[in-house]
Amino acid sequence: MTSAGVRWTLVRLASSPPLPRIGGAREATATASASPGRFPGPGGRRSGGVGAATGARRSGGSSEGATRIGGSDAPPLPPSVFGLRRRRNFGSTSPPPWLWGWRLGTIPGSDGRGTTRTATPTSSRSPRRFSSDKDRGAEGGNAEDGDGDVGGTAAPLGGGRARSRPQAPERPVHDVSRLPASLRPYAKLARLDRPAGTWLLLHPCLMSTALAAQPLGTFPDPHLCALFAAGSLIMRGAGCTINDMWDAEYDRKVARTRTRPLAGGELSRTQAWAFLAAQLSAGLGVLLSLPHVERCFWWGAASLPLVATYPLAKRVTNYPQLVLGMTFNWGAIVGWVAVRGEVDWSVVGPLYAGCVAWTLVYDTLYAHQDKDDDARLGLKSTALTFGEGGTKPILTALTGAAWGGWALAGYNAGFGDVFENPCFYAGATAAAGHLLWQVRTADLGDPENLLQKFRSNNLVGWILFGSYMAGNVMAG
Repeated sequence: MTSAGVRWTLVRLASSPPLPRIGGAREATATASASPGRFPGPGGRRSGGVGAATGARRSGGSSEGATRIGGSDAPPLPPSVFGLRRRRNFGSTSPPPWLWGWRLGTIPGSDGRGTTRTATPTSSRSPRRFSSDKDRGAEGGNAEDGDGDVGGTAAPLGGGRARSRPQAPERPVHDVSRLPASLRPYAKLARLDRPAGTWLLLHPCLMSTALAAQPLGTFPDPHLCALFAAGSLIMRGAGCTINDMWDAEYDRKVARTRTRPLAGGELSRTQAWAFLAAQLSAGLGVLLSLPHVERCFWWGAASLPLVATYPLAKRVTNYPQLVLGMTFNWGAIVGWVAVRGEVDWSVVGPLYAGCVAWTLVYDTLYAHQDKDDDARLGLKSTALTFGEGGTKPILTALTGAAWGGWALAGYNAGFGDVFENPCFYAGATAAAGHLLWQVRTADLGDPENLLQKFRSNNLVGWILFGSYMAGNVMAG
């Protein structure tokens, strides 16, 4: 560039008005004498759409006075604005965009088509950052990032709730394709292909059985543990059948659940009713096989209203995960009754409360997978109630409450203090540490990450079962 060109650029910059700040970002305004055929002035160009009179780039909710870059209604920016190769383009134009503090993700093509991509602010004040090419928009301004804007519309840079990444239908853990074709829908309805919930229903039963084993110094009865395993498999399947019967219409509208047998039309409601009757009959058979059968029967029957109404909780309360916790951990009561014949609330109460807090943690993380669909359908969950900012602090506090309940149950059962029974307290602390790790490392916008965290709670349950078993043996 010649010395005359340099002097022209410096003069134009010196004569330009100052750049005020709007919404935490710069207002990039071209001079009124700018050539409309070259660089965009206040009219600007919207990303992926028609030109806007305001030419605004939203930042932190501000919607006026900033520049949008990209689009098709104005002539394309010449390549010379990103270099000084073509002096003739500088004629009587406004200062090029790179002098305003912006760096474009991809420069416009030199073939005249005006192909551009979204702009990335370089100012440290701007909250939007693209961490990788994966987070950038596609050509023509189409982008989907943390703000969830699609198809070239601009998102408020400072506000809004982060949208989860697109979900795929539920993936099975176990392959049920070897079953006869007529039985596969029933296996999927009972979630035999995804057993994580069965384990989570079983663990409170096993913990309570190990805690109640008497006299102190003995292991839990393996026959009783096997009965609880069979009952958990059956009743978890019955709960899933009830849930899907209530939620079939909603499941059809959610990406993760639209392939479930009732939502996908593989089974009719009549078939589901018949299957539920068979499941409840089998569950009754297991219940009547437990010791202290009369007391176990009444305590087991007392859980049925919770099992039947839990799917409604997401329609009427902001805390459906609390109702789920009360339902899923009922086995902590039944397990103790099966061994002792009565309820000692000084032990069972803290155990039950600690397990409910545990369920609130893992199912709130799990519910973040569906938060966008839940909000769209008008359903409620603790993921929506706590919000993006409140979820992790609240779940951290609940993790502490769970640890306290687990430890107090052992202490009240006669395990002694930490010096008398270090194995038990170390195990309970390790389980709480694993739960805290889940909370701290959870990516609330990544369904795959949240699903892995949910499934890892099986390990938490086994650690607790081993801790109560070791604590009982050492206390003897």
